Amino acid sequence: MDEVFAQSNTFFTLPLNEKMKLLRNDSHKGYTPVLDEILDPQNQLHGDYKEGYYIGVEDNDSLHHKPFYGPNQWPASDVLPGWRETMEEYQRRALEVGKALARIIALALGLDANFFDKPETLREPIAILRLLHYQDKVSDPSQGLYAAGAHTDYGLITLLATDDVQGLQICKNKDAKPQIWEDVTPLKGAFIVNLGDMLERWSNCTFKSTLHRVIGNGQERYSIAYFLEPGHDCLVECLPTCKSDENPPKFPPIYYRDYFSQRFKETHADLHVYSKQ
Repeated sequence: MDEVFAQSNTFFTLPLNEKMKLLRNDSHKGYTPVLDEILDPQNQLHGDYKEGYYIGVEDNDSLHHKPFYGPNQWPASDVLPGWRETMEEYQRRALEVGKALARIIALALGLDANFFDKPETLREPIAILRLLHYQDKVSDPSQGLYAAGAHTDYGLITLLATDDVQGLQICKNKDAKPQIWEDVTPLKGAFIVNLGDMLERWSNCTFKSTLHRVIGNGQERYSIAYFLEPGHDCLVECLPTCKSDENPPKFPPIYYRDYFSQRFKETHADLHVYSKQ
């Protein structure tokens, strides 16, 4: 984790023209500039004051024709030596942590511990590592200015590691009016675990996805997000242990690829805007 933070810092301090050579591709891998992402369009004046870098699964050639699985983009080894090896090792370790947590979630829902460990779910997941660098801006929610707008994550769970700078906030009851936001205190070496939309749908709202945002305080901030998503062809439908005559399914079945594609398009700038610059 320390090495990933160090390597992330090294990348984001490169000149913008160097980072733009690795602009995210059609497989959504690579660099995302400041303001590229707008997570809460109803309340944000413009995109998030953050830049990021997407790194996905790359070790299964049979999946490369599917969206979100294609080849990663890597900085040249002479520019950032050891960068790729560090990120791939972190991905491998984070996946094991994520699978262990998925087993606990399955047991909590009255399922077999290995319920999520199937080819279409976590054996061939859309597992995405994202490095994040927040600008040294002060957020002003009253003016629609955020380091990261309020949102929930798309998938099963997110393992989030942060530096020691405050900024992350969560809202435990996302349906409350007004919403009450609480600071999450950074804890070195720990993962903050956000529950995602697919877990909410699977569990029929037994588990609720975590509404969260980042409020800038004028300091730079770094975080490492590991998004553990179901596989491309996973059909997410209400689990048998989470429905009854009194509690019927609240959501229709959906293929994860359809949900992910739609959410991604809604929150990220069209790549064509960069070709015009």
